[in-house]
This record gives sequence, C-alpha cells and structure tokens, in this order.
Amino acid sequence: MSNDMPEAVGVQPGLDPFSPLIELAIELASEWHQGQHRKGRWRPPTFEYEADEASVRVPVMAHLTSVASIVQRCGWQDPVVAAAYLHDILEDKNREGRYYDVETLREAVGEKVTGYVQTLTETKRYPDGSYLPWDMRKKEYIQQIRDGSPGAAGISLADKLHNLWTMNQSLDLGINIFADAEGRKGLSAGPEQQHWFYRSVLEATREHEDPRLPPMRRRLDYELDRFVEFTER
Repeated sequence: MSNDMPEAVGVQPGLDPFSPLIELAIELASEWHQGQHRKGRWRPPTFEYEADEASVRVPVMAHLTSVASIVQRCGWQDPVVAAAYLHDILEDKNREGRYYDVETLREAVGEKVTGYVQTLTETKRYPDGSYLPWDMRKKEYIQQIRDGSPGAAGISLADKLHNLWTMNQSLDLGINIFADAEGRKGLSAGPEQQHWFYRSVLEATREHEDPRLPPMRRRLDYELDRFVEFTER
C-alpha cells in the first residue's frame, strides 16, 4: 500500500499538513493564557452571559492565533509560526501571577523557537519588581528587533499589525481606546507615543533582508496612516 498523500488532499509535495511543533505551541499558549483577555473589543459580542456582572471579553488566544495566521500566510516556516503563538508567554504572567521559565520553554520547543520568543519579550520590571517606564521598555524592544533575526522581525510585524488594526477598528467606531471604561482598559500611552512606537518597530525591521517582510511592512504602514487619520479627527 502506498504511503503517498493523494493529490486530492491538496498538500504540496514534500510538505506535511500537520506540524507537531505548532500543535505543541498552541497547547502551551492556550494553557498559559487561559483566563486572560484583551484590553478591549470593537466587535459586538457574539453572546451575553446570563449573569448581569459578567461581560464577554476577547481571549488573548484570539490575538495569538491572528498573529500566527499572518505569519503563516506570509510564508514563514513552522518554527516562526510556533514562536508567533508563543510570543507573549515569557512576557505575560498567567492568571496565578507566575512567569513562564525560559529553560522550560527551551526544553519544550527547542532553542530556535525560544530564541525568537526571547527577542520578542519586553523587560517590564526592575529587579525589585517595580515597572520600568513605558518608553524605556519600548526602546529596548525596538533594539531587540533591530539586532534580532528576520523571523523575529516577521513575528513583530504581525503582532503590531494585528494590534494596530484592532485599535483602528475601535477608533473608527468612535471608541476612546485611550481611556478606561466598562469592560475595557485604556492603553498605557497616548496617540503620539503609540504612533512613535509602531513606526519605530516598522523601521527597525528594515535592518533585515527577507522577501517575506516587505508585504508585512506595507500593510503595517497602511494601518499607521489609518491610525493618524482616526486620531486626528
């Protein structure tokens, strides 16, 4: 009996349609970010909880999936896609207040994926536990992207693209994303700072030569123009 995949399946020759590495990354990300949500939402909820005090919020996993989808659509291979799912796992505490260990991640998904994730991880706190200033964190992140790899730059572009697109969808509906409201936490920096950061990340990725990066840059540039238009209304 032949082990060849039937042509009707539509799989390109030499490519396996299933990736155990990506599956593991999805499971790790889903477990770690369980119970965590995005700061806000722009789309009306699909349903409402019966409890009056409960509100439907967007799980962090929705963002991670979108970022990984963008990366995969642009042609990056399994290690980059896996790292896209995991790009916040070292930076964000879980709902129990714990941080994921770098060595544990390395043992699970290997050095290459872990390296991408480390490049994409902001240092948010001083050793004493207090928060670093917003601009200090962002400048360090930008330098990490500049000094990192094309794969990490691709994930960063996908991450910023999805974040900015989501912000723009809210702004277009007249939602003030910079202020706290019921079911929503305002962004920690204003329009000018946000524009500086996203533009700086875009420019930092120009240190890397890869044919998969220009389309991602063009779309982020487009979303930056929309952001300026919406915030100057």
